[in-house]
Amino acid sequence: MDLDALTAARRDEWARLDELGRRRHLSGPEVDELVTRYRAASADLADIKTSAGRTPQGDYVSILLARTRLRLTGVRENVLRQMPRFFLWQLPAALYRVRWMTLAVALFFVAVAALVALWISADPAAVAALGARSDLQNYADERFVDYYRENPNGIFAGTVWTNNAWIAAQCVLFGVTGFWPVMVIMQNAVGVGQAAAVMVAFDRADVFFQFILPHGLLELTAIFVAGAAGLQIFWAWVAPGRRTRAAALAAAGRSLATVAVGLVFALALSGLVEGFVTPRDWPWQVKIAIGAVALGVFLSYMLGVGRRAARRGETGDLTEYEAGTPTLTAG
Repeated sequence: MDLDALTAARRDEWARLDELGRRRHLSGPEVDELVTRYRAASADLADIKTSAGRTPQGDYVSILLARTRLRLTGVRENVLRQMPRFFLWQLPAALYRVRWMTLAVALFFVAVAALVALWISADPAAVAALGARSDLQNYADERFVDYYRENPNGIFAGTVWTNNAWIAAQCVLFGVTGFWPVMVIMQNAVGVGQAAAVMVAFDRADVFFQFILPHGLLELTAIFVAGAAGLQIFWAWVAPGRRTRAAALAAAGRSLATVAVGLVFALALSGLVEGFVTPRDWPWQVKIAIGAVALGVFLSYMLGVGRRAARRGETGDLTEYEAGTPTLTAG
């Protein structure tokens, strides 16, 4: 098939379809004409894709058809019908995409927190710089544990959930800046390191790990994932490949913004652990085991289900019908 000849022959018909599809009000005959031209353009698109594959002309006709389809139906697909696909394919694929960046962020966090804890706890002057010795002693003996017990379990769980979900959302949504996720991860690592240093300095290291690990295993992992997603969006802007920066940033933003939604559920689970498990006077082995199970569930979803979704070709991005046909670029 001569694609140029087909384009020349159909240009006026496609332009008429475009005109009808953009009108706010159509008469009865114009609606009939719109349907007729929609069917004709669909046949043209099938011919183009069959004979020439992906082409700019085909993308143009695809956009016309998508606009006309929305005009004829009047509504988009029911959002509720998209939920199974979101949780079975889009979300795990988006999480799986950032697995290596998540590992890098986790290693960075652990390294910073460990260095801060070791440096401060080994230097009495550094410990003294954090506050009066009596206040630090009180923090190690009482206030560290009281933080998890001073409020009702449900209220405490809800508070930490919303706070951590907001932090995760910031890492993803402001990730394009490049520095925001790094700043958030650094601040949290230093904060954890300082708390650990005080507990170690007053011989309460065992209490620190018993009250941090049950919920922290999943909670910190979720923050690592959020930071990784934000940095991935930043990298799409820095190194867009053959796409324009705007196109690369849009694709990364669409696919990785789903991570922020998914982490709401992961952080809800860690919030339940922090509110109802961490404060309990249970054996520390039991509490940490519960936290490890919660983390295992999340990692199984992220790596197991995510790998299956990635093999299916999912990236976490919207479908072409939902996002619109992308612009082709040469090179």
